[in-house]
Amino acid sequence: MLHPITFSIPREKVVDSIPENKTQILSKLIPGDTSTYIYHSEPEYYTEYRRSYFAITRRKAGWDCVRHYEILANGCIPVFINIEYCPVNTLALCPKGLFIQGNHLYDKFKDLCLTEPIPDDLKSEYRALLCQLLEYTRAHLTTIAIGRYIIEKTGLEGVKKVLFLSGYTGPDYLRCLTLHGLKEVFGAECHDYPKIPHIYKTDDIWYAGLYGKGMTYTNLLEPELHNVESDDTVESDIRNRKYDIVIYGSYHRGMPFYDLVMQVYPANAVVLLCGEDDHTCNYEEWTGRGHTVFVREL
Repeated sequence: MLHPITFSIPREKVVDSIPENKTQILSKLIPGDTSTYIYHSEPEYYTEYRRSYFAITRRKAGWDCVRHYEILANGCIPVFINIEYCPVNTLALCPKGLFIQGNHLYDKFKDLCLTEPIPDDLKSEYRALLCQLLEYTRAHLTTIAIGRYIIEKTGLEGVKKVLFLSGYTGPDYLRCLTLHGLKEVFGAECHDYPKIPHIYKTDDIWYAGLYGKGMTYTNLLEPELHNVESDDTVESDIRNRKYDIVIYGSYHRGMPFYDLVMQVYPANAVVLLCGEDDHTCNYEEWTGRGHTVFVREL
């Protein structure tokens, strides 16, 4: 009942092909060095990775960072510091072997000067690895892929309606990105309560004022994908078992209606997510109750 999970990235953020005319071997954006955090808009930030052959990423508070997926999605190869020490069940959905290949390939590139042509054999090796990484990202690391992964791992058949409950509506990367993926799979038949406002397109939110300047995880969905009428009937809809499955976006940040849900739903139809960087949660308590639990830093 316990499964690893990772962050993900919306499919529309992933480049369709390898960006041409790269102008630098290594991105100037260095994780942990705030003096390099100079990008104020998503297009500007993404362009930095698209013009770079490689970009450094690393563990910060947790091994999993949205940065990994942003680098991949923009057609750049991560230089993942110390990836070989990542626990086997953390970043379990990511291509760690390809990341290690990327580190080795960077060693061949790092002393090159772009005023001289890159040798053809290195160009070919680079393109081949980046194509693998992009293909893997599209297949396994998009939000829609993670949404499908969650439903598959529950073992439940015929899921058509999802209730996604949150005790907190502020930014939470795992909750927000996973909800986006479930919305991609089920549309308005995945109902988020309470509404997570910043993942919807609107002029009423200062996206740049959100965590991470709102990049990658905000302003994604059409407003019509949230059924306002279902907000008013959520409690009765739970009693009437309108939804096939109930997902808690973070069991650390609140589990509204849990007692009511457990009166109506079998335990295996209640799914719990943990997206914390560093936690001491007893997920065995929840799997012991029969819930499917997904933990990011497992």
